[in-house]
Amino acid sequence: MADHKSEGARTFRASSGPVALVIGSALALFLLGDAVARAGWGQMLLLAPWVLLVLWVVYVNSFASSVRIDDDGVIVQNLLRRIEFGWQRVRGVDLRWQLVFSLDEGKDLPCYGGPAKAGPLRMPSRGDGEEKVPSGVRALTEIEERWQAAPDTADAPIRRSWDTRALIALAVIVVWAVFAVLVANAG
Repeated sequence: MADHKSEGARTFRASSGPVALVIGSALALFLLGDAVARAGWGQMLLLAPWVLLVLWVVYVNSFASSVRIDDDGVIVQNLLRRIEFGWQRVRGVDLRWQLVFSLDEGKDLPCYGGPAKAGPLRMPSRGDGEEKVPSGVRALTEIEERWQAAPDTADAPIRRSWDTRALIALAVIVVWAVFAVLVANAG
């Protein structure tokens, strides 16, 4: 599972995640552009880490959490925590409020960014002859099919790690914010 760009990989993410990230990014660009227009580049650089910190929180809370499946296994990212495992480590897959993997180590792994249970089913309109299947159920079916078709070699151990790129970005923003506070207090 070292190759994160394998063929046939599918990523599930809350549909609101990309929307929140795009809206947050647009708002951050507007605020930083307004700061440049009103106060200049120097003041914008002093304000930027605070805007970027809020954008980082939006990214982590709404976009980063996801479930990625391929023929070899699963990568679940819940906020900043990443869990990777092969299909042979899975003992069950369920869709409660969110997708949950039951692992062979005896623990259940809820997936914050994966498919979720939808609200009540919509009644078919006059033109529809068939009932709509919720997207969460379709995604669960796809995940279960991938799990059942997994080869015996898909037995990568369960590995837990942190989202180092997001943590590095946070460290840069925090250092920048400290520098901005020091410069603002010095002047």
